[in-house]
Amino acid sequence: MPMTSSIANIPVIQITADCLPEAWEKAVLAVWEKGFDVKTQYDKATDPPSKDATVMITVTEPFREPRIHKNFPGGPEELESYRQEVINGIHDHWIDPAAGKWTYTYHERLFSYCPVENIRDANSPKPFKKIDQIRYIIDYLSQAGHSRRAQAITWMPTADPQTDDPPCLQRIWCRLLANEDGELTLNMNTHWRSRDLYKAWFMNVYALTDLQKTIADEIAKNKGVPVHVGRYVDISDSLHIYGSYFHEVAPEIEKMRRSSYIERTWESTHPAFEMMTAETREKLAQDPDWFAKAKG
Repeated sequence: MPMTSSIANIPVIQITADCLPEAWEKAVLAVWEKGFDVKTQYDKATDPPSKDATVMITVTEPFREPRIHKNFPGGPEELESYRQEVINGIHDHWIDPAAGKWTYTYHERLFSYCPVENIRDANSPKPFKKIDQIRYIIDYLSQAGHSRRAQAITWMPTADPQTDDPPCLQRIWCRLLANEDGELTLNMNTHWRSRDLYKAWFMNVYALTDLQKTIADEIAKNKGVPVHVGRYVDISDSLHIYGSYFHEVAPEIEKMRRSSYIERTWESTHPAFEMMTAETREKLAQDPDWFAKAKG
């Protein structure tokens, strides 16, 4: 009987790390070494295939120091601007699909979710009122921390499949647990359909874990007791490194292989990081578009 050809499967990778910089480096190395080669819809003819895998990353202590990786593609200014985009919605005014501009922000989808049939038609019917899904999570877990229903979604099946850049983040799920002494801890999972590991993952997780802390703090206010930030789990169906910037990634890979990630990190209390972050906050308070204008 002739042998059948081997089955093509997406690699599945599991990673556990104590802090964000360690998690990022472990993920980059794992996908670089174990990911499968695949073309994407965005490649130029000369681009090599991307590295891709399904990956679940557990960060056991999201706020453990060091929290900042110095070598992720970006800097303190970009990190703070993105954090405020997700948490405070400073760029929600950029959403204007009818004019060919942004179709969403994560803040808009999480804090004022409102399905629509045609996202590019300003007159498209909106049959439901806006829903603050994060407030729902906070209030629901404040009453029933053990619930399995505390989640928020971003996807609009009525509209997103037809857009060129639909949301990567799909769902947030939270649960409150008590230890034997009754102390409360908030666990959070996020699920992503697609993810740029090298250029987006670190900023995504920096902002989403800050959202985790925001939710924990608000539950604490409701209940009148402390709520700790627990483990963060990050699940990506397609976590990838684009072939178009392998030339940028390869030198960083060599650094990761040669030495500990600690050498490439800052604590969030590092004077340089604190100074640049504080300056960015001041400028964004005056003009939410400051960083975008500075980048040109």
